[in-house]
Amino acid sequence: MTLNWFAQAFRLKGSVALTVLPRSLLFGMFGFLVSLLHYFYPLLSLKVLGDLTTNVVFNLVLGLLLVFRTNSAYDRYWEGRKAWGQLVFNIRNLAREIKLGIAASEPADETEKQIALRLLVTFALTTKHHLRQEPVGREVSDLIPETQNSMLEGSRNSPLEITLWLGDYLQKQFQHNHLDSMRLVALNGMLSNMVEGLTSCERILRTPIPIAYAIYLKRLILIYCVGLPFHLVDDIGWLTGISLVIVSFILFGVDQIGDDIENPFGCDANDLPLDSICDTVKTSVDQVIEFMPVGDRSLPLAFQSEKLEQLELE
Repeated sequence: MTLNWFAQAFRLKGSVALTVLPRSLLFGMFGFLVSLLHYFYPLLSLKVLGDLTTNVVFNLVLGLLLVFRTNSAYDRYWEGRKAWGQLVFNIRNLAREIKLGIAASEPADETEKQIALRLLVTFALTTKHHLRQEPVGREVSDLIPETQNSMLEGSRNSPLEITLWLGDYLQKQFQHNHLDSMRLVALNGMLSNMVEGLTSCERILRTPIPIAYAIYLKRLILIYCVGLPFHLVDDIGWLTGISLVIVSFILFGVDQIGDDIENPFGCDANDLPLDSICDTVKTSVDQVIEFMPVGDRSLPLAFQSEKLEQLELE
């Protein structure tokens, strides 16, 4: 456990150290220049600037803004994770209900059902690309017919387009008496929950934290780091630069973490693992597709051929 703790402490992947270190070193050089200037020309008159930036009121405001920045960014991250958790939940339930609740008396009906189930995986994948503002990838084209893939490429909101296709499929199954009215209402409710999850993610993406907070916080950090060496140089002399590197590294790091997790749908190490979540959706839907009910008992697909051979022998 001790080794794991140190490995985590010195880990670079997912850390903001490499991002903030150049800024911290720059301020460390500034602290060294202040020490050098103070050595030849004592900066007693500028010590007032350092005292102003290290007083209780200034530190309190800076601390509160840092806490607000971090909490606001993490709230957005956690809300995005909950939205994707609900998406997975509703996709699994909708896949199960489509598989077991919609009758498929003809091979064509079964083919339509398979396409509808794969559309659920496509919904998760297109939602990921939509939030990352990426074009629909090859992984989507392998799941759906070419005509639907062409329509998705020209769509302004491909996940919403898929929910329209699924809603149309459910309505047609109801019209063909493959689905009763109560189950149709339940399935449409799950589909509406999927749209709600998509909308929640879009709201997080398109409603950033007000820029005034980010600007004001960065200005306070800048003022603090500029004034701090004038406060320290009388007491620690040549160590001022090293102290400034450490202090600025802490402040810049907290601010950078807020910047990194403010939009949780990207591809960085600190963003949500959307690729892994989409793989989970695909695995779940594939499991539903492979499940084949036989008579009064439901057996996995692996046992289907064996069961059919037994029935033929009888």
